[in-house]
Parts: sequence; structure tokens; C-alpha cells
Amino acid sequence: MGAEKPEMSIFVVVDDKNVPLYRVMWISSLPHFCGEEDCSREGQYEVRLEQGESVWASLAQRDEVLAAMEKWQGGMGQPDEEWEE
Repeated sequence: MGAEKPEMSIFVVVDDKNVPLYRVMWISSLPHFCGEEDCSREGQYEVRLEQGESVWASLAQRDEVLAAMEKWQGGMGQPDEEWEE
């Protein structure tokens, strides 16, 4: 019996929500800062979803989403990889 490769999930947990990776449009590189006294999102990272929705991630969650997106899309490939014609 060979070792089975763990299957990848199409979901990632952000802000206690299971978000499908295919809904992610972009991920903020910088933490939110608006300067409003009553803002509850300062220091968190916006993960923008389809249809103008957003979820808010901690730094660790943001990094997990980025890693999951890279893995899901197959990464950048080898730098010297040639396309076959």
C-alpha cells in the first residue's frame, strides 16, 4: 500500500467562514487602516470576494489564503520551464 497524497480542499477558513478559493478576487498586502475611532477592522487584511463582498483575515489567515491559492493554481512553475508548441 502506497502513501496516499492528501487531497486539497477548495475551501479556506477566514474569519470563522469556509470560503471557496474560486470566490477570492484579491488579497490585501497591507493591513487596513482608516483612522476611524470605531473601526473594528484596523490591523486586519481584506480578502475581497466576488460580488463586492469581503472577509477580514489576521496576518496568519492571510498567509494561509495566499498559500492555498498558490497550491490550488499550481504555483508559478519552474523559472526556466518552456512551453511546448
